[in-house]
Amino acid sequence: MSRQASLARLREFGISPDRELGQNFLIDDNLLAVAGGMIGLGPGDVALEVGAGLGVLTAWLADRVAVVHAVEIDRRLEPALRSTLGERDNVRLTFADAVRLDLGGLDPAPTAMVSNLPYGVATPVVMRALPVVPRFCVMVQREIADRLFAEPGSRAYGSVSVLVQLACRRIGRRSVSRTVFVPQPNVDSALVAFERRPGFEFGEEWPWLVRVVQAAFAHRRKTLANSLALAGLPAPPAELDGMRAQELEPARFVELARELRS
Repeated sequence: MSRQASLARLREFGISPDRELGQNFLIDDNLLAVAGGMIGLGPGDVALEVGAGLGVLTAWLADRVAVVHAVEIDRRLEPALRSTLGERDNVRLTFADAVRLDLGGLDPAPTAMVSNLPYGVATPVVMRALPVVPRFCVMVQREIADRLFAEPGSRAYGSVSVLVQLACRRIGRRSVSRTVFVPQPNVDSALVAFERRPGFEFGEEWPWLVRVVQAAFAHRRKTLANSLALAGLPAPPAELDGMRAQELEPARFVELARELRS
């Protein structure tokens, strides 16, 4: 679908992109192939797409995988979406807020998330999908892409960096021009691909680990001990006195969570 075709589709269905929902519709088919190639999509895959928009990516996925779970919050887009999808019968359309949707309840279970994520919900959607989906290729704001695999001690390093890096390894990244969206956003974007680390499991410790990590980074200027105390959590071991959360490697947070629970 060309830029002109997308604009025409918006006019045809009387749709104005909703800025509050972060709607910037992807229109470049070449980029779709790049996204699919980064995580090696195949005919046996079950894809999860959050933010189906006008259905450009949805239709592309449906032609290449077994099933597509397409999630869209904006009901106004349903006529345009169904028009784009045509007779394809392997798309499960769900109109819901992906931040609240039970992704673990999707059947069949998704094997890959391929999404042009709305900027405002990109981080919470990735965090909710992390225990559910083993492979990801997501279009996100460049700042968020930086954050996902930021190094300890950097300004971008935070709770999402720790949790994503514990569970996954990055397998690709590509900068994306603003011109592949309608309307054109005021920020730069990037495609980021990552997959679950071999042998990693989301066991019963995961919710506690998430709580500890998020509490540790909730007050970046405070010491780790103060941040944990403000969240009502126990004090860290003496060896971490005076340290801040951004100084700790991801693996150290696993040890810390176990120490605080013992």
